[in-house]
Amino acid sequence: MVAPLYTTASGLLFHAGKILVITVGLPARGKTHISRALERYLRWTGVKTQVISLGDYRRKVLGGAQKLPPDYFTLVGEKSPETLALRKKIQDGCEQLIWDFFNSGGQVIIYDANNGTRERRHTLAEKFDKEGIHVVMLESLCDNEEIIMANIRSVKISSPDYRGWDPEKAVSDYYTRIRDHEQHYEPVEEMTWPYIRIINVGERIMVNYIHGYLQSRIVFFLMNIHNRFRTIYFARSGQSLIEHSYKADSDLSPPGWEYSERLKEFVLDRRAQSLKQRGMEGEDRRLVIWTSARRRSHHTAWPFLNMTGGDKDKGTTPTVKVIEKPQMSEINPGVWDGLTPDLVRKYYPDEWERFVNDPYAYRAPRAESYHDLCVRLEPTLVELEREQEDLLIIGHASVIRCMLAYLIGLPASEIPAIEVARGDLIEVVPTSYGVHSQAYHFWDGPGRSENGGGGGKDEHNFYENYAEDTKGKRRPQIAETIEAA
Repeated sequence: MVAPLYTTASGLLFHAGKILVITVGLPARGKTHISRALERYLRWTGVKTQVISLGDYRRKVLGGAQKLPPDYFTLVGEKSPETLALRKKIQDGCEQLIWDFFNSGGQVIIYDANNGTRERRHTLAEKFDKEGIHVVMLESLCDNEEIIMANIRSVKISSPDYRGWDPEKAVSDYYTRIRDHEQHYEPVEEMTWPYIRIINVGERIMVNYIHGYLQSRIVFFLMNIHNRFRTIYFARSGQSLIEHSYKADSDLSPPGWEYSERLKEFVLDRRAQSLKQRGMEGEDRRLVIWTSARRRSHHTAWPFLNMTGGDKDKGTTPTVKVIEKPQMSEINPGVWDGLTPDLVRKYYPDEWERFVNDPYAYRAPRAESYHDLCVRLEPTLVELEREQEDLLIIGHASVIRCMLAYLIGLPASEIPAIEVARGDLIEVVPTSYGVHSQAYHFWDGPGRSENGGGGGKDEHNFYENYAEDTKGKRRPQIAETIEAA
């Protein structure tokens, strides 16, 4: 399975070899989105992976599109000597970055560029194939005008090339690039190299001569992705009557029910604002809610199933679907259930020391480690990639930590230190050029994991709330934006 299961000292799966994935496709076909998503997934599996983006490298070395010669992005006609020199400099620089990553112990490179001519990609592939590196072509084709236009529209929002541009001018300029590339584009029809062809960003997928474990995992993941805009929200469940017991599975306390009503109001208001900013209507977008099968999680979602006409007038969708997922239950504390840190140190001094030294991988007696939890959640993360609607996950702190680490791209070792306070709504928006994350505070009543109003923190539940009990270092900040590495 996946979920940092294959983490080794070197970060390599020795039986898989080194792999170069060469993207192929016209602009606005989702190559960058696919590359970043695949990088996130492979890193989650424990494989040393990096996206080398020709566009990002060009912007870093030469600056934005405004600083380039007028004929830099055109493929028609003769090129100026300056353009030819700059293009060669960028291509050679990207190839050197690829060699540097492989030579430093990396295993998978995703080379994000158009590579639209047969000659260009074959020259590149042969160069690395001679050194024993497995080459896979990843072609993204798209004949759906709605998807293409959505990709172009997203460029003006997230591409560094068009930061500060007038939206319509950005779209017009990008269209010019696309039309020029279309005249010279050669689809991957040769059978020389293994290839994966994705049509309409996940609508169909074709493979040729794909073999090997890691290559098969890549195909599996790519069968489950899309690039439809959606927002993912995370919130902890409300306070329960018995907070400190994993076995009790108790119902919400009176403040817990108040929290669930406040969560519903805040999510609907925040979602309506977000959709309005993007010019979207909420009525034709469904809100999907995932909860665990534990009572405090599932019952926190009940107010969403009893929305009144007043709720619908706020501009939110009337269609809400709540799904229970048993695999989203919180981390099992084993024999430490209900114990404070002081009691654990007293009764299990050796285990406590090993736990403190490695809170991600250490498994308390008859308990789950965070590593075990990540493995349990792997099918849920694949479903997360498949989900196309706006998604609200009402869960437990340990589960939210694992999911956030996957989406934002944090190392596995930092998962236990991610602070997830009850009363914060975490909003995550995947984009082609990164993952934007913001946290909004909406509740200070009993049950909050800080010293806020009500003082509902329960030290007997420290295993679930490890980051809060140890003053964790990784808390999503209010109105913070985190770009993908």
